[in-house]
Amino acid sequence: MKTGEARYFLALIPKEPLASEIYDLKQEMKTVYNSKAALRSPAHLTLHMPFLWKERNEDRLMDLIAQATKCEPFNLFLDGYGAFPPKTIYIKSKESAKLNAFHAEFISYTKRELKLLNSTHNRGFNPHITIAFRDLKKDMFDLAWQDLKTKPFQAKMEVESFWLLKHDGKQWHAYKEFLFSMDK
Repeated sequence: MKTGEARYFLALIPKEPLASEIYDLKQEMKTVYNSKAALRSPAHLTLHMPFLWKERNEDRLMDLIAQATKCEPFNLFLDGYGAFPPKTIYIKSKESAKLNAFHAEFISYTKRELKLLNSTHNRGFNPHITIAFRDLKKDMFDLAWQDLKTKPFQAKMEVESFWLLKHDGKQWHAYKEFLFSMDK
């Protein structure tokens, strides 16, 4: 990272009490399976992978992102657990035409107006909320996945906004919320 640049990413963040429920699951992953990396960010569903932006141009970033809020609020349904072996365990999102349409338009906008590339992981857009990754060892992954793969988890996530998250050098913080509006 160059001097004067900061790391950001764009995501959906669940409201309370769902946010705390997911935090508790991340805490359980730390306590039981020795994986704490997911605790370095709030519970979130990534819309755009981390990117670098000059901090001195942060106001411009906010202005441009604010123009990408034309969307009607919608509900997203979380249902069960999924995994990207051998390190990642997450809460699955049910298929959502509204989320997919918003994401496609949003990514097109960020590419065109913010010149941001690599919007999604190399697996493509697979909406989920990570509860363990990166530091989850293979043997612990196997144990955790055995415990969680058939365990139920269901929740409704009201989506009325998205967030810009910013990294402080140690962890990610919800930095600025952008509420949906049909007026743009």
